[in-house]
Amino acid sequence: MAEAALQITNNFKPYKPKKGEEYMSEAQLEHFTNILNAWKQELMDEVDRTMDHMKDEAANFPDPADRATQEEEFSLELRARDRERKLIKKINESLEAIANGEYGYCTTCGVEIGLKRLEARPTATQCIDCKSLDEIKEKQIKGK
Repeated sequence: MAEAALQITNNFKPYKPKKGEEYMSEAQLEHFTNILNAWKQELMDEVDRTMDHMKDEAANFPDPADRATQEEEFSLELRARDRERKLIKKINESLEAIANGEYGYCTTCGVEIGLKRLEARPTATQCIDCKSLDEIKEKQIKGK
C-alpha cells in the first residue's frame, strides 16, 4: 500500500506553500484532493484489470498442479484487491474530511499533521507523534 501511495504522489510535485499561507488553504486542499482522486482512480483501474485478467485466464486445467497454481495466483490477486478496497475506503474518508474541513488535522490530538507527512501518506489521520505512540502501544500489546 505504501508503494502505491509513493507511486501516486511521485506523479505530483510536492506542494510548496507560499509565504504566510495558512495551513490547509484552498490551494492545499485542492492539491490533496487531486492526489487522492488520482490514487483512487488508479486503484479502481487496477480492480478492472484484475477482473478482466481473471475472466481471460480462467481455465479448467486437467492437471491438478496447474489448477492449483492458477487458484493460488487468483487468491493472491484477490487479497491484493481486498487491501486496495480498504485503501479506497480510507481515500474516501480523506476526501470526506476535506469536504468537512477536518483534513490535515490529527484525529487524536487535533494538531496539524503537516504537509510533508500528508505528501508521504495522503490518508494519514494522525500526527507523527500520536501515530508513533499508537504503534508503541500496539507492540506492547502484541508482546504480552
